[in-house]
Amino acid sequence: MSGQARRVGIGVDLHRLVEGRPLLLGTVRIPHASGLAGHSDGDVLAHAVADALLGAAAEGEIGALFRDDDPRWAGIAGAEILGKVAAILRERGWSIGNVDAVVQAERPRLAPHREAMREGIAAALGVEAGRVSVKIKSNEGVGAIGRGEAIAAQAVALIEREPGA
Repeated sequence: MSGQARRVGIGVDLHRLVEGRPLLLGTVRIPHASGLAGHSDGDVLAHAVADALLGAAAEGEIGALFRDDDPRWAGIAGAEILGKVAAILRERGWSIGNVDAVVQAERPRLAPHREAMREGIAAALGVEAGRVSVKIKSNEGVGAIGRGEAIAAQAVALIEREPGA
């Protein structure tokens, strides 16, 4: 393990919206007519955060750890992915400094759920909510996100070496 005291990682995810699935973002169920397609629960926000943390620790990506061809991970919740990623970091001597994330969605309106998403992500990671930021943006009608066909998320994470690790 490198002697670096701090590292930064970035994560990105995008899923199509489909009928017949619940919409989960940042571990929170959002009332909406459709949800995100995926082998897991499709939580793009949790996935982007998990990838940012894994990238910072140079531990790969969630697609390699939670393969979509492995039935064990079918329907896995974003909160569970975040918890497993946080455990990997702790095992490797890292703590989570902070997470800054952006969700891009035209519909539904997500602002009323922002605090619940921050708190849900923080709880899943085992950190205080003040270490997690969630911002919400629309695509102003442009592209698949703007047409309401998909939702995307990006995240940046800072991890720090645990004292004595």
